[in-house]
Amino acid sequence: MATDLEKERFLNEFGRDYGYPGAPKNIDDLRDNEFKRLKEVVYLDHAGATLYSESQMEAVFRDFNSTLYGNPHSQNNSSLMTSDIVGEARLQVLDFFNASPGEYKCVFTSGATAALKLVGETFPWSNQSTFMYTMENHNSVLGIREYALREGAAAIAVDIEANAIHNQRFSGKSAVNITPHHVQLRREAGCGKKEFTSNTYNLFAFPSECNFSGQRFNLELVNVFKEGSYEISGPFTLQRGHCMVLIDAAKGSATTSPDLSKYKADFVVCSFYKLFGYPTGIGALIIRNEHANLLKKTYFSGGTVAASIADIDFYKKRDDIEEYLEDGTISFLSIASLRHGFKVLNDLTMPAISRHVGSLAMYVRRSFMSMTHVGGQSACVVYGLNCLELLPSEMGPTVSFNLKRPDGSWFGYREVEKLASLSSIQLRTGCFCNPGACAKHLGLSHSDLLSNVEAGHVCWDDHDILNGKPTGAVRVSFGYMSTFEDAQKLLKFIESTFVSFPAPCTYLDPVSERPFHPPLEDDDRVTARYFLKSIMVYPIKSCAGFNVESWPVSGAGLLHDREWLLKRLSGEILTQKKVPHMCYITTSIDLKLGALSVESPRCTEKLQILISDSSVAEGEQMNRYNQRNDIDNWFSCAIGFPCTLVRSSASENYLCSNRVKSIPRICRDLHTRLNFVNEGQYLLISEASVIDLNSRVKSSKPYAPLRNIKCSSINRDSFYLEFCYPTSSIPNIE
Repeated sequence: MATDLEKERFLNEFGRDYGYPGAPKNIDDLRDNEFKRLKEVVYLDHAGATLYSESQMEAVFRDFNSTLYGNPHSQNNSSLMTSDIVGEARLQVLDFFNASPGEYKCVFTSGATAALKLVGETFPWSNQSTFMYTMENHNSVLGIREYALREGAAAIAVDIEANAIHNQRFSGKSAVNITPHHVQLRREAGCGKKEFTSNTYNLFAFPSECNFSGQRFNLELVNVFKEGSYEISGPFTLQRGHCMVLIDAAKGSATTSPDLSKYKADFVVCSFYKLFGYPTGIGALIIRNEHANLLKKTYFSGGTVAASIADIDFYKKRDDIEEYLEDGTISFLSIASLRHGFKVLNDLTMPAISRHVGSLAMYVRRSFMSMTHVGGQSACVVYGLNCLELLPSEMGPTVSFNLKRPDGSWFGYREVEKLASLSSIQLRTGCFCNPGACAKHLGLSHSDLLSNVEAGHVCWDDHDILNGKPTGAVRVSFGYMSTFEDAQKLLKFIESTFVSFPAPCTYLDPVSERPFHPPLEDDDRVTARYFLKSIMVYPIKSCAGFNVESWPVSGAGLLHDREWLLKRLSGEILTQKKVPHMCYITTSIDLKLGALSVESPRCTEKLQILISDSSVAEGEQMNRYNQRNDIDNWFSCAIGFPCTLVRSSASENYLCSNRVKSIPRICRDLHTRLNFVNEGQYLLISEASVIDLNSRVKSSKPYAPLRNIKCSSINRDSFYLEFCYPTSSIPNIE
């Protein structure tokens, strides 16, 4: 009932924008008929990849099954058919961006990244050029600076004052204020300082929509930079010459494509799986015709030359810019399927899609901003433009945030992601390959970033909190098929899992830090008490552990817990998911003897390894027992194929970074704090959970019930159990 009331409130505010009321199918019909696979799943990673519809794929298969497509680099009928389809696809892409074929060309690439790389490697850089880009750019844009710096050009990241661009440009006044960061130069890579010439070309790059925060950039930036109506604070001045503008529309064009009839950017890149899910591995570079001859390509291939001679230095490039820049045979089957994806968007219309996803994002953003704990502390920090009255043109359908505990400390974003997965909510966490926006919104300094790298943090790892600060964020993003129910399930999950609410006569239990209800007077209820019933130590990851009444604790957790693991000779880590028989390998440690004992029903003799028997080379994190082939042979027999035992040990790393002179040199000793754990040193599981698991196993066939379960506990994404099955069969534990 509460959900119905909430949806009624939502529709009262957003009903005109939500649900495609004027389209052939409204949002409920769309979900029921086109996305049946989402019945039990809340998919909220459309900024990563949106989803294809069932009718779209059916149309693609019908097309492929009824049409003979040949390689377009030929003159037979099937090849000519393909060439025609490719030509129509180019025009359809230009039409999507409202780009006149008389002004622009469409070059197909393997994706937006390949399109950006193509600009970088063919752009006419000189040591008088400047590559300027906003801090909010994706890594694929940042990579262009390598080409610029190699040719002696300057590269500089800038911040653009929010809301500083207006539709009306002022005579004699700056239309936008720019704050530059460090000027990056590699003069040693150039050939010495050259005098300015009228042929100097500069490049400015910005995203139409930031894939970290969802902030949309005013496309008036194109005209501002081409006209030079901007002001740069500080001593830096942009070199004279021609200023060319690149728009990264890979994220933004999924809901609002740049109108190139109004904002005549020189380069625009897009990726089609961001638009309609399929096909992947295909993107486009939109180029203004007048700049086509400026791009200087070194490599040539089969389709890019009109003629070449094998034994002398001669080749003639093709006149058409598309054929000149597209290497080899293009992905013509993927290109042929684009029209079926565009049909989906055209049926709904892009303005309606933008309004639909915008209403959901605004609803979620406002809800996050108003979330508070029982004491009034803010529970959620939302990144981007934090205004309750945002305009749809200012923010896209992306909401990035981090969650706080009542005491002000942070929940790790990986914890949020893993618990969300258990609730069938698919979202994304980290920095989303956008280091500039990540550092900017999280308030991370250069010292913070370098310190995080030295601590071992890399993209996509589990180091979500370092030195008390988040290293990334949680991101939810909506697509054209997202619903109010998706948004509502997300909000309910966040509230029920991470937000503390008032309750009568409650106090925080000192162990669980959860609200706890003591019994009332004359109440027969017994106060719940929590105590540690048993301790399990698992010396070898994914092998059986052993039970102890007490055990020493080290900086890495329980002493020797998950200190060893098994690997294939190829380097693949072995777990019970891949090798179920590992559950039969039992382990124990005798601290007095300083020995690890291992047994397996496949081996006649018990293996005993002296814990002190290791010689770890300085700087290495893992030690392989190269001098103990008998150990590897024993485990190979126990597993059934060649493998090796690897041990984790403390190590010293000396990592320094001093590439930018203005950044302080950071160099310190670091010690490994964790063994081979997924991310947590201590894993806890309640007895009630074990009982519940056993009851579920008993009620499900074909597997027999567990006779005994020994467990250490639940870690954010997994729990380690010793499964004792009948010896007749072992299930493949996923």
